[in-house]
Amino acid sequence: MNYLVAVLSDRIQAEAAYLDLEKEGINSSILGRGYKTADEFGLIDPKEEATKQARFMAFWLVPFGFFAGATFSLITGLDTFAWAGEIGNHFIGGLLGAGSGAMGSVFVGGGVGLVSGGGDALPYRNRLNAGKYIIVVQGSETLTRQATRILRQFDPENIQGYAETN
Repeated sequence: MNYLVAVLSDRIQAEAAYLDLEKEGINSSILGRGYKTADEFGLIDPKEEATKQARFMAFWLVPFGFFAGATFSLITGLDTFAWAGEIGNHFIGGLLGAGSGAMGSVFVGGGVGLVSGGGDALPYRNRLNAGKYIIVVQGSETLTRQATRILRQFDPENIQGYAETN
């Protein structure tokens, strides 16, 4: 399945492009104010996905980190915090291990993507939030090429093709 995504500056352009595509028998979707939202269309929110992945990783890494930290403290016999006593040292070692597990879940689980954003979904969402309209065409490569010719007449801000890989 191939996708063609075109960003148009206003509603009138988007509707005209949609009608021209429809005349040629090409099904398309309009995203924007008054039409489908990014969520209704299925445009993934990268921040939501990164948060979900980081939480999933934390579910496993924080307890593992606690036990690894406590075990390390127990094996080495380090007396890093003399004021805490022997059991307190092992508990603090566990807490430090749990903290390391939490940091690992953020970095490995998608926290970097959460901070920096990723993929093309975020720029398209930003354009929708800015009041722009997006036309999406799904179909074969021939269909998306035909749609590209039609959409170029409307001088889109951006036009991008994507091929779904399995």
